[in-house]
Amino acid sequence: MGAISIRNLSKTFGKKLALDNVSLDIGSGEMVALIGASGSGKSTLIRHICGLETAQYGGGAIDIMGSQIQGGGRLAHGARRLRRDVGVVFQQFNLVGRLSVLSNVLLGNLGRISLWRGTFGLFTGEEKRAAREALARVGIPEVGWQRASTLSGGQQQRAAIARTLVQKSRILLADEPIASLDPSSARRVMEVLATVNRENGITCVVSLHQVEYARRYCPRTIALRDGRIVFDGPSAELTNAMLVELYGDGSEELVLPDIEAPKKTPSRPVSPVLKPAGVFAA
Repeated sequence: MGAISIRNLSKTFGKKLALDNVSLDIGSGEMVALIGASGSGKSTLIRHICGLETAQYGGGAIDIMGSQIQGGGRLAHGARRLRRDVGVVFQQFNLVGRLSVLSNVLLGNLGRISLWRGTFGLFTGEEKRAAREALARVGIPEVGWQRASTLSGGQQQRAAIARTLVQKSRILLADEPIASLDPSSARRVMEVLATVNRENGITCVVSLHQVEYARRYCPRTIALRDGRIVFDGPSAELTNAMLVELYGDGSEELVLPDIEAPKKTPSRPVSPVLKPAGVFAA
């Protein structure tokens, strides 16, 4: 059974065609990059997959883990249940700055606990333990009691990933997760995503502006232009010359100087990132 199946998906905003008859399949456990110049439709596609947007009437269908989440321009009856299996990480982190990091991570439980427990923030000892393990898993076990607003951008993004682990997501959608980060923080976030994909079997779809990160961390890349898929294949085959052919001058925003190779002796321990966490096994 595939993780994501999209058929003939179209979406317009006013007179702009944001998605133009998009069809694709993503298998369970894949790590896929979604690239494209600004306005190509990457974020719009991600918002449709997780059910935050619906297509035009009659404008296609999306299945999640074999069950329809939307079709014919409407969310399916089981959309809320399916959303629990889809974690989303946004460029803006979407953490509550005044709350502790641990409290933010615990919010990943909201789709799986009763309304009254969620409203009053009543989490069990087991849920708190799982949240601490998630923070250790993404390499920031020491920040749990800090206010989220005190973290660096890279730490906030890793906390957002920890929240999806607590959510027990089977699919993780990351919409430009490294766009506002420095290169070192961007590498660390991508390494965390690649690790949870590899060790937990979580399907990851990562929207990226820089093709170098796609080549390094994602075996498969899907490229969008003007709402259409113009490339879908091994990331290594998406050369700079091909990008120029696909995007013309727009390819300049997708190509950066080669990413610096990770140092052999990191300045801080990274073993927590690679430590298996059976509680989150998919």
